[in-house]
Amino acid sequence: MPEKPLQAPRTPVSAGEGDLVERARAGDMEAFAELVRRYERRIYRMARQITQNDEDAEDVLQESFLKAFEHLDSFQGQSKFYTWVTRIAVNESLMKLRKRKSDRTVSLDENIETDEEPIVREIAVWDDTPESKYSQEELREILERAIDSLKPIFRTVFILRDVEEMSTEETAEVLGLSVAAVKSRLLRARLQLRERLTRVFKRKGDGIFGYAK
Repeated sequence: MPEKPLQAPRTPVSAGEGDLVERARAGDMEAFAELVRRYERRIYRMARQITQNDEDAEDVLQESFLKAFEHLDSFQGQSKFYTWVTRIAVNESLMKLRKRKSDRTVSLDENIETDEEPIVREIAVWDDTPESKYSQEELREILERAIDSLKPIFRTVFILRDVEEMSTEETAEVLGLSVAAVKSRLLRARLQLRERLTRVFKRKGDGIFGYAK
């Protein structure tokens, strides 16, 4: 009987990230494809929330993994591969915003004090939960609109920390910021979101929020 041709072993789904990176460097395309499969949804979601555009998010996704593949030899392994490719995706997303010229404050290096919107001193007390008044789909849409309304320097930090659940240190590494700057921008983003959500629900007249005196 003729011998069956040998086939390259399929990369196991349970393989560790570091092992996949090393295999990809050695030319194992299936290993790199597994890295893409693991992170493409998270990268797309993050890019969509930053660019606020489906087509731009698709472009960012493609360009990010293409650049990651092209520069895989330069990846030192000092951080996680996901952190590295996220940094690439954030830069690509911000480039999309710059090209669109829809927002002048797209640089992550801009001074927070001059770019931030005033934060109201009176913070609402949430006496009742919005979940009891709205469906999950309605809440998701309301929250997405509120996040989209943040300026990029705040929105990007909020997405990485509170949506993608990166640590403060990982977020700082991705954005090239200090840990203190990440904490400051995250606090401002959360406060602005809370104030905007309060106004949204208050306009609906549902009595969800009561203001502290």
